[in-house]
Amino acid sequence: MTVNDPGTQPQRPGRLHIGIIGAGRVGAVLGAALRAVGHTIVAVSGASQETQERVRALLPGVPIRDPHDVVNLADVVIVAVPDDALSGVVSGVAALGLWQPRHIVVHTSGAHGVAVLEPAVRAGALPVALHPAMTFTGTSLDLQRLSTMACAVTAPPACEPIGLALAVELGAEPVVVAEEHRGLYHAALAHGANHVVVLIAQAAQLLAQAGVEQPGSVLGPLMHAAVEGALRGAEPGSDPLTALTGPVVRGDSGTVARHLGELVQAAVVSHAQDSVESYRVLARAATSRALMAGRLSQSDAQRLLDVLHRSAPCGDGVAGTPQGDGE
Repeated sequence: MTVNDPGTQPQRPGRLHIGIIGAGRVGAVLGAALRAVGHTIVAVSGASQETQERVRALLPGVPIRDPHDVVNLADVVIVAVPDDALSGVVSGVAALGLWQPRHIVVHTSGAHGVAVLEPAVRAGALPVALHPAMTFTGTSLDLQRLSTMACAVTAPPACEPIGLALAVELGAEPVVVAEEHRGLYHAALAHGANHVVVLIAQAAQLLAQAGVEQPGSVLGPLMHAAVEGALRGAEPGSDPLTALTGPVVRGDSGTVARHLGELVQAAVVSHAQDSVESYRVLARAATSRALMAGRLSQSDAQRLLDVLHRSAPCGDGVAGTPQGDGE
């Protein structure tokens, strides 16, 4: 990819005229944050009633225009659309001949680097991939959380300072991610953040089935402590399994077998078959990592794996009750 030299880059970008294609939860919040530090949001696009209400709340007075008007009015164009729509939006603007050398084109997709912006680059625009590593609500609450988040920056060397400066302007901690690693970066975030939501939903359903009236209040302190401990362990030089507790790391294969039996029976009643398989897959992963970290003996790990592999599918797709407890 060939990028025009933007010249000497300031430590902070000058006051910019910014347009946003896609004033959804991410786009509107980023626009509000950049407006708060002195940039001008010249226009945004978005046709839904929800978008219009969000713009009125977060970007009062900013006009809602068609995407081609946004591009024409702005020097910096933030394209904050879903991953699968990004390529089509960038190519569509290019087909209209609207990208210009004066443009800095920034997208917020975690899954893409700057290759997806090639149609704009061919017209002389400068590309930046800027992904805020945060779950957005699309409300002013997000503005308070920006200072706690990391922001992944992927850009050609000549444009990287622009991305870093924009991340700092948002109040975030910039993290440089290479183009070839962008997909792995996004998979890691999705695996961690999205799947923990599913895991909590499964655990809450099981607690409710066990008669607990407020599953969230029971799970909350435990989950917060576990996540905080795991994040401390994720720092360089720390043991990532320090926070791991429970029957797997203790080698309690009998308890794991009983858990599987209870989960299978619960699934018959609630049709929550996914909880059975999630438990088995994650328990196998915990066993493997605990063994590699020296927190499990080979014999304890083998007993756990035997229990976790012992159940067989039933006709209804639910894993069958484990035979024995592995002790």
